[in-house]
Amino acid sequence: MFGVDWNDPQTLWLNLTNLGLGVAALICVGAVAWNVVREVIEQRRTSRAADHELKDMLAAQGHAMNLPDLGWTMADGGEPVPPPVFKTPPVSKKK
Repeated sequence: MFGVDWNDPQTLWLNLTNLGLGVAALICVGAVAWNVVREVIEQRRTSRAADHELKDMLAAQGHAMNLPDLGWTMADGGEPVPPPVFKTPPVSKKK
């Protein structure tokens, strides 16, 4: 199998060790892949549930609409947000 002589007593334990490590590596890769798939499914399920909750909440208020480019927005425009005020750092004078 793959050019490995399983009948050679000098390399038998090396070949068995390599086989065991290969199987262990495949099991680890499979476990990681399984958990990644589960996590993605869980995130999609949570996101979908939150989107339905938001949709129900906004629809109950009567002035929400879903725009394809913006998502859920308020039809009355909401409250204006003042622009941020940035303080300039003090300038040190060099002598």
